[in-house]
Amino acid sequence: MNANPPPGPEAPRTSYLPVFDTEPFATIMARMKAEKPAVMKRHRALLEQRYDLANRPARGVTMSRGKPIQAGVRVKLPKGTTWEALAALTPEAIRAQGLWPKGFLPLPHPNHPEGGMVFPQFHIDELKRQTGRDLTRFDLDFDLPDHLLSEFPPPIYLTTRPDLGDVSRGQLVTIDNYYELFNGILNPKQLEGLRLLVTPFPQMQFNATADRRSERPSLGVACLDCHANGHTNNATHLVGDIRPQEFRHRIDTPTLRGVNVQRLFGSQRALKTVEDFTEFEQRAAYFDGDPVIAVKKGINLLDRGHQTHMMSEFQAILDFPPAPKLDVEGRLDPAKATPEELRGEQVFHGKARCGSCHPAPYYTDNLMHNLQTERFHEPVLVNGRMATADGPIKTFPLRGIKDSPPYLHDGRLLTLEDTVEFFNLVLGLKLTAQEKSDLTAFMRAL
Repeated sequence: MNANPPPGPEAPRTSYLPVFDTEPFATIMARMKAEKPAVMKRHRALLEQRYDLANRPARGVTMSRGKPIQAGVRVKLPKGTTWEALAALTPEAIRAQGLWPKGFLPLPHPNHPEGGMVFPQFHIDELKRQTGRDLTRFDLDFDLPDHLLSEFPPPIYLTTRPDLGDVSRGQLVTIDNYYELFNGILNPKQLEGLRLLVTPFPQMQFNATADRRSERPSLGVACLDCHANGHTNNATHLVGDIRPQEFRHRIDTPTLRGVNVQRLFGSQRALKTVEDFTEFEQRAAYFDGDPVIAVKKGINLLDRGHQTHMMSEFQAILDFPPAPKLDVEGRLDPAKATPEELRGEQVFHGKARCGSCHPAPYYTDNLMHNLQTERFHEPVLVNGRMATADGPIKTFPLRGIKDSPPYLHDGRLLTLEDTVEFFNLVLGLKLTAQEKSDLTAFMRAL
């Protein structure tokens, strides 16, 4: 819910959410259900203005369990220009002429003034089938088409048992099956940590109060409702650490694979340990960063030395997917890689300068970087989202990157080709068409 109405003598800005219920739940639900078609139509129009949303898979390359990877640049260019012409301009010229592609602007939440967790329908359906729990919102649907998202359910690889391959057996791990799947594979601490990660606890939109966005009172949301199988289902919400509402960033759920090699957590929060991340999510992110409202809706206070530690122990053994073309140093094996991939590796570590922030073997420097994309466009309010500076963003590992579309912290880049074009402009690389193609091929091999 928007905690920051327009300023004025009767509605001053505030950092806090309203504590008191001022409208009966039945009235809220009826009103928001009636508004839903217009809200979704407006957001769908924005997506179609920005992107080519067609189902157009790449040939001969899939995610780890076989889902096709979408190919091609999907961000639409301003009329009368080309990627090559844009790359020849300075950031100041692009800004002055209004040529920054709209798909490179921050991506709004499906209903940015309202915000809150929104789950893809395939996850809602499978969770309801297994457990009877329903994560449907009466006011919103998820926005991006399924073919542009990560595969579901994703495989699970463990650093402790690489011999087992995918230990999920093709299932979504929930409170109903976690014990059957993992008893005898995890130690007791890890098993208890996994139990907590699939246990639902109250959250902003899914709770037992009248201020919720589910038709019935809800037990809440589990950590792995977003980080499905320790990876991602691309569930989205808004970061809780920014005010006012229009400046809050949409967040695309990142994968938890490779947590053991990371030193920063949260796309822009720079949390220093996975324990910090685990506690932050349930104490703050679940409730838009508002501890007052968290008490009302049912905050889950984790015990740091017991519960948080065990949850973190499980997260720390989630491995990247196999990359058979990489050697022990995380570089391509010339005997296994294609000429295109080998050329792409040279571009990656050379002209494109990707390797300066994404060094092998895990392709992260564990730092934060500010891309300063505000150089390219004027601040603009888009569907309730103020498109302006993003600020520092953590360097995500690129191992297994083909399994994790869409890209950037808010999911604004739908394909790896979009990502290459974005950084070609942001960093002023002036890559050729062949170099862009080779670079994409290399990243698909990671």
